[in-house]
Amino acid sequence: MLMPSIFGENLLDDFFDYPFGRSSTFDMMNTDIKDTDAGYEITMNMPGVKKEDVKAELKDGYLTIRATANTSKDEKGSDGRYIRRERYSGSCSRSFYVGDAVTEEDIKAKFEDGTLKMLVPKAENRPAVEDKKYIPIEG
Repeated sequence: MLMPSIFGENLLDDFFDYPFGRSSTFDMMNTDIKDTDAGYEITMNMPGVKKEDVKAELKDGYLTIRATANTSKDEKGSDGRYIRRERYSGSCSRSFYVGDAVTEEDIKAKFEDGTLKMLVPKAENRPAVEDKKYIPIEG
């Protein structure tokens, strides 16, 4: 059923909103992860975020990306008072388990036009070395 564009994606969006209002991170940090032969390509949307406000950290096998969007929280702009503000202001983060074999040097990252693109290599499948321990037999 086709709906007029004034209703957005869902006719009942405003009627059945989240209990304490719409989540302000609704469109923040949407992520696509693509499995390739070389590794995993992570593409993350960060609208309104500057490169210097994005931090990526690798700790205990988890890749954590943090972003801060700084927009003015003034309720009155130079042209008047805001009636509704839907652009996100604040910080958010996402974490992904990439394994203990991946190091910071292995990960390549690029931020351009509000999109973070990262290439995380796959951990090499190392064959398990069978460590045989024999019990000496006297006699």
